[in-house]
Amino acid sequence: MSNQLSPSVQALVARVRQFVIDEIVPLEVEYRANMTHHHHGPSAELRSELVRRARAAGLIAPHLPKELGGFGLTHREQAAVFKAAGYAPLACIALNIMAPDEGNMHLLHKVASKEQQDRFLKPLAAGDTRSAFLMTEPDGGAGSDPGMMKTTALREGDDWVITGRKTFITGAHGAAFGIIMARTEHSATMFLADMKTPGIQIERILDTIDSSMPGGHSVIVLDKVRVPADQILGELDEGFRYAQVRLAPARLTHCMRWWGAAERANDIAAEFATKRMAFGKALVDHEGVGFMLADNLIDLKQSELIIDWCADVLDSGQQGGTESSMAKTAVSEALFRVADRCVQILGGIGISGDTIVEQVFREIRAFRIYDGPSEVHRWSLAKRVKKTPAYSAILGGDQ
Repeated sequence: MSNQLSPSVQALVARVRQFVIDEIVPLEVEYRANMTHHHHGPSAELRSELVRRARAAGLIAPHLPKELGGFGLTHREQAAVFKAAGYAPLACIALNIMAPDEGNMHLLHKVASKEQQDRFLKPLAAGDTRSAFLMTEPDGGAGSDPGMMKTTALREGDDWVITGRKTFITGAHGAAFGIIMARTEHSATMFLADMKTPGIQIERILDTIDSSMPGGHSVIVLDKVRVPADQILGELDEGFRYAQVRLAPARLTHCMRWWGAAERANDIAAEFATKRMAFGKALVDHEGVGFMLADNLIDLKQSELIIDWCADVLDSGQQGGTESSMAKTAVSEALFRVADRCVQILGGIGISGDTIVEQVFREIRAFRIYDGPSEVHRWSLAKRVKKTPAYSAILGGDQ
């Protein structure tokens, strides 16, 4: 494991925690009161207010390099900051570290040309725009298996013409641009496109179990979308490789954010259990409740340790595919257990909107699906076991 965080990073984490408590938590009550079954994240007006507050606090996009306005954090340092922000899901939007924007920023910083960074990355990093990542497809197309991608991009002169359909595209409604994955001559390529480009049509916004993602999750039709060749992201036919550049860190940042939310749910349940009396004593003194809280502490600590371990792997320069699969699977399932126990401890309050626990429970359940369901990650790990049975060899670095 790495050394402890530097004093400057510890101070940053403390600033984020105080910002969450002072500036964001008070906004949650009204936000949850206005949520409906078909709600899809905060309104544009609320998002603007959230970003304004974070900008005033000097906390916009802390994960980015200093030249883009961030703090140049390592993955291990990001973990501490993202966990603190995750304590209130709206804070992740305020700090501009929410998916898919955070993952897209990472990819654009690694791969995009200077001109592309000026046009797409800088406004995104500043919190002035939002983005989308268009890979998953309906009807048997790319989902857990990107190799099944049906969307195509055909060269026509100096342009590429993209045709296909995408689904569960987070944040597409209201996004300024999208990163589109499409099959090209020999493999797949990523393209940058304004979401107002002719031929990009949002067919519908899906009604999903989660509600904190601005713009929701859309089904999108790509009807002969014409994209200039200079809007290819990186190199032609390297889309699948770039997807891995994006996905391993993005899996881990999901773990970081939802760890903070699970900690919040546990804090609420623990406070309730120490104050609520039943059958002559506090709920926490009943083993059925006390043991659930004890198990929460175990799951939270184990999740924290595997997050930090995977962050250390990424900080060492390794791709971290195997480690992020392990972390994503273990943490998503552990944090769901935490949220589930918190609902049970709170009883009727836990299934109401009186606390944020109900929202955390719903949204952490979705975490076990996106960025690869647990079964796919286990299948991938099992293939490595078949190839190299020895534990030390499996974790000896990505091949």
